[in-house]
Amino acid sequence: MTLFTPMLRHSSLTEIFSDEQTLQGMLDFEAALALACAQCGVIPESALAAITAHCQAENLDAQALAQAAAGAGNLAIPLVKQLTANVKRQDEQAARYVHWGATSQDVIDTGLILQLRKGLEASETLLEQLILALTEQIQRHQHSVMPGRTWMQHALPITFGLKLAGTLDALLRWQQRLHEMKPRALVLQFGGAAGTLASLKDRGGDVAQALANALSLTQADTPWHSQRDRLLEVAAWFAGVSGTLGKFAGDFSLLMQTEVAELGEPVAEGRGGSSTMPHKRNPVSCAAILTATTRIPGLMATLYASQNQQHERALGGWQAEWETLPQLITLTGGVMQTTLELMRGMQVNTTRMRANLDITHGLIMAESVTLELAKFIGKQAAHHLVEQLCHRALDGNQPLERLLAQQPEVTAHLSAKQIEHLLDPQQALGSNNLFINQVLARAAQQNKEPE
Repeated sequence: MTLFTPMLRHSSLTEIFSDEQTLQGMLDFEAALALACAQCGVIPESALAAITAHCQAENLDAQALAQAAAGAGNLAIPLVKQLTANVKRQDEQAARYVHWGATSQDVIDTGLILQLRKGLEASETLLEQLILALTEQIQRHQHSVMPGRTWMQHALPITFGLKLAGTLDALLRWQQRLHEMKPRALVLQFGGAAGTLASLKDRGGDVAQALANALSLTQADTPWHSQRDRLLEVAAWFAGVSGTLGKFAGDFSLLMQTEVAELGEPVAEGRGGSSTMPHKRNPVSCAAILTATTRIPGLMATLYASQNQQHERALGGWQAEWETLPQLITLTGGVMQTTLELMRGMQVNTTRMRANLDITHGLIMAESVTLELAKFIGKQAAHHLVEQLCHRALDGNQPLERLLAQQPEVTAHLSAKQIEHLLDPQQALGSNNLFINQVLARAAQQNKEPE
């Protein structure tokens, strides 16, 4: 479905999980396997040059390989056959040592790990860019007051900087998790037919270590042919990042509604238009993000289900990962890239944010008045009194300030100037700046340039 790639998967991760890169990952395994076996004296060194020379994806007939995989049950079997035939045309003796000691799943899984390494590196870069873009917007809008909303209704004043800081806080945690996860995830798969490397006799451990070194991967304590928790953790990381950014896009689209108009997507020719309504500026970036994040939980569910793998090699569960995991990752890559463009170019209407604070005629500040009045008449009595005045303000479409100034039980304790001060949203931000500064400090510490 490549027509939708620019909309949903336009990031560097898509190329990493292309068909060509999938084949190249498996061929990189085969080249490294030949090197490791030669280093350990398992195959003759004379076979090495001919094998490695043909471990390039462009040397394969991908269409023929795909057709053969339908009968073979996986891509590795026809890949090894094609590779062997290609090597044989150059060196018949060397062709005898292609794929020595490995099984199909070793090839496919390690090839995937090599792709994942590139994918995680690209994701780390995207994440750093997202953190930087958010940091700049938070600093720009640390004091931009707007309505905080709970249950989709006005709650108390916050700043747009604090709203963004919540997203940054989550992304910093995902960054930490990525750093912790990589050593666990980037491991060699090499176990042979049943996970014992029996075909290599007593040299299995030596070849495995040499192979891990050649590919710059960690050697697993045991082959993990049917223990897929590492891949599940990787998938969960991508799904979690997409969830955080999906929440951001959902909030953004709500703040972009005509009646709210506090945010807008970046302006560009032809962006967000309608085929019939020339006035429209649709949240197309938010739609793309939310489209992907709607699909990702289902893909994640498939990967959870595929953990149930039989004995030493799976029937169905392993195979279900082949398309599902790359789809999940490339969709998340699109989410990250689209969100980055949205964060960098967002249109922020601070005037509208401030105006929206006043649409309830001061009711958003009712708690502030209640707490001050409670010092004199008690919290329950103050809450009951201010609640009644709020109902009157709504029913009569009157400013709360006027009703407070007309209420003897209020004016007995609060002056007109005090009431005005209590109804000023700027005076009711609490620890807003403290929270923002804490997140910004952690972002600076976590992403500082190495000395």
